[in-house]
Amino acid sequence: MLSIENLAAGYDRLEVLHDISIKVEEAGSVVVLGPNGAGKSTLCRAISGLLPCRHGKIVFDGKDMTGASPADRVRAGIVQVPEGRQVFPDMTVLENLRLGSWIHGEPKGPDLQKAFDLFPRLAERRNQNAGLMSGGEQQLLALARAMMARPSLLLLDEPTQGLSPVAIEQVATALISIRAQGVSILLVEQNLSLAEAVGERAYVLETGRCALEGPAAELLSSDAVAASYLGH
Repeated sequence: MLSIENLAAGYDRLEVLHDISIKVEEAGSVVVLGPNGAGKSTLCRAISGLLPCRHGKIVFDGKDMTGASPADRVRAGIVQVPEGRQVFPDMTVLENLRLGSWIHGEPKGPDLQKAFDLFPRLAERRNQNAGLMSGGEQQLLALARAMMARPSLLLLDEPTQGLSPVAIEQVATALISIRAQGVSILLVEQNLSLAEAVGERAYVLETGRCALEGPAAELLSSDAVAASYLGH
């Protein structure tokens, strides 16, 4: 599905990622862990095309996407849920969802129905402005909006940031349901409970390099990993 080979990326003269190699299998789930400043968000931006690669290769569904535009990557099926949710507060839930399907034109009824089936709370609040919703509800809206683009790979950058434990459980439940629909997931996260619930394979970044990789259950159960890289 997704193969990242020897990827380097950064900002101006600062190189943040150094020779990163990561794979996400079809309908698989990968969690990327690491402390603040490790390069996790930079990795998401490079995969989605918001940040150019300095060297290396990004192959998605058998096609070289290294130089592709962000729009072309969305058309190919790579869709990112950005850090901080970034919903449009003065627009309704329904209007936010409609924007999620811009790459495919006017949203179709089945797409909206799938979103509302996956997130019943949003169906109840379809006419409410997003800015009046709780942080957890806004995160669910950001997920639903991303699903409107019909992704085959969903990138999530710290989706639990600032959320309550109850809201984090709701996000975990939603991601498990999304994965059950055959959507691959690459999750950048520091919350271990969400990482354990969603991840099959894990990569640990340290100062822009891949320090460890392996089965998620094995890495997440390691006290040394938690203490050294996650601050637990």
